[in-house]
Amino acid sequence: MKLSIAKLVGWSATAGATATTFALAPFAKAQTPAPAAGSDLDFFFGGDSGSGKDAFAGASGLGNQELTTTIASIINTALSFLGIVAVVIILYGGFLWMTSGGNDDKVKQAKKLMISGVIGLAIILSSFAIATFVIGRLATATS
Repeated sequence: MKLSIAKLVGWSATAGATATTFALAPFAKAQTPAPAAGSDLDFFFGGDSGSGKDAFAGASGLGNQELTTTIASIINTALSFLGIVAVVIILYGGFLWMTSGGNDDKVKQAKKLMISGVIGLAIILSSFAIATFVIGRLATATS
């Protein structure tokens, strides 16, 4: 069975989306009962029924973190996922090389995959360093 890069990336994206869906399921508020008829909805929309932002954050299930912290978490998660994909590409290239059976075409393809994976990993690590630096500077500048 021949597995192409497009299929590998497609399956990786599908698995990542499925894992993300199940990881975020506890944050869904579908289980929360609807407010009773005639109840005060200001609590759910940040009105005077609670302590403002904290009450809304608690009722909605959203965090009450700073915006820079939230953005940093999103960037870190995305770069972590991309790093995992790059490592999987490197491992797949190694697998192709080990199973090539001396076929020069398969060895060349495996080398290309491994070099591409290493270049991608270097780009991901450098973008992580740049993002960490910029977000750190923004956090100190705005606080």
